[in-house]
Amino acid sequence: MWLAAAAPSLARRLLFLGPPPPPLLLLVFSRSSRRRLHSLGLAAMPEKRPFERLPADVSPINYSLCLKPDLLDFTFEGKLEAAAQVRQATNQIVMNCADIDIITASYAPEGDEEIHATGFNYQNEDEKVTLSFPSTLQTGTGTLKIDFVGELNDKMKGFYRSKYTTPSGEVRYAAVTQFEATDARRAFPCWDEPAIKATFDISLVVPKDRVALSNMNVIDRKPYPDDENLVEVKFARTPVMSTYLVAFVVGEYDFVETRSKDGVCVRVYTPVGKAEQGKFALEVAAKTLPFYKDYFNVPYPLPKIDLIAIADFAAGAMENWGLVTYRETALLIDPKNSCSSSRQWVALVVGHELAHQWFGNLVTMEWWTHLWLNEGFASWIEYLCVDHCFPEYDIWTQFVSADYTRAQELDALDNSHPIEVSVGHPSEVDEIFDAISYSKGASVIRMLHDYIGDKDFKKGMNMYLTKFQQKNAATGNL
Repeated sequence: MWLAAAAPSLARRLLFLGPPPPPLLLLVFSRSSRRRLHSLGLAAMPEKRPFERLPADVSPINYSLCLKPDLLDFTFEGKLEAAAQVRQATNQIVMNCADIDIITASYAPEGDEEIHATGFNYQNEDEKVTLSFPSTLQTGTGTLKIDFVGELNDKMKGFYRSKYTTPSGEVRYAAVTQFEATDARRAFPCWDEPAIKATFDISLVVPKDRVALSNMNVIDRKPYPDDENLVEVKFARTPVMSTYLVAFVVGEYDFVETRSKDGVCVRVYTPVGKAEQGKFALEVAAKTLPFYKDYFNVPYPLPKIDLIAIADFAAGAMENWGLVTYRETALLIDPKNSCSSSRQWVALVVGHELAHQWFGNLVTMEWWTHLWLNEGFASWIEYLCVDHCFPEYDIWTQFVSADYTRAQELDALDNSHPIEVSVGHPSEVDEIFDAISYSKGASVIRMLHDYIGDKDFKKGMNMYLTKFQQKNAATGNL
């Protein structure tokens, strides 16, 4: 694609400072881009498709998920045991599911016998599956068990394969994830809506010579009984969180490590042999976490934060809680050859994604209609963070050209849209990852901050994050 072929510094100038790219490039990037890449295009809003959100009669409390990816056949096996709450008696459970084949499913009410599902009705267009049961599931808690298989796809969404070349020249594949906005359902059956939060206990069965990562720290690693070449890696339970923030990576990586002044373990994972190129991002992350903790007056809630460079990655970066994924150009800095604009770019992207650990992950938008709450805010505070951590960059002088004018360019078009857009069907979500949600949203937040003043703005942020932590919020709440 054009961006990969261009020199990084040239690509950034074309993205942010140059004239709008040709229509072909708008088409190429309009659906797949996130973070800064959104500014390539603004898609016209098609006629809205009919859509209903998931019924509220059954909801998850905890997902216990075990996945076993096959890095040669590009498939994976999965076992899900979800602690669920039946709020209204029903004989079916409706979940999100896409490109997954369910083998067996059952529900066991607490203290009662297991009830096996008698049918799986896939609604492929709406990416849902209905599990039908021969008797009524009564109100109360129970355990939903599902065995399933899926594909490590080449679509760069869901649970997918990422090709890389080893230092010796051998082509291999990693298994990685990209779930925002609606692709967790491609990795496991789930209630894949931001407002349906739960905790996660994740296990990965992987080759013993591979690195396995997820949102939380490893709590156990033991040989897999069925194959001496595999190990089972178990991760600690997550906080209450949305499905789109879940992540796991299996591959070969080096890392550099430090601790923030608040005691959080910070690691940057790089391709093998390139650990030196992760040191600048490590410095940025170690400075950024304490800044946000002090600014929001809310501590970072996880014991670790990993930043990892992915070889094949459609987005610019993704703020998975505790395991932030990046394309290599947005994270790695060659200490000898990278220019100052590359360093500033990495600092901004790291600052943006770590801001989401609070504003988006700790407090999450109620529905995709409120996406600008996440992205507009992070696109503004990244500048505040970088200005604090690296005052020599004088980074605010770039806000006007990189964000404000870019937002105005797209806002002047007939197919512009309000910052907040009503979103229904999942197919509509990608259309609002654009410069209106990001850059115009950031410009409005910047005006608000300037009008209110920093002291009262910080107080308001603390009140908002404290009141809605581990919950969901809408624009009106902010």
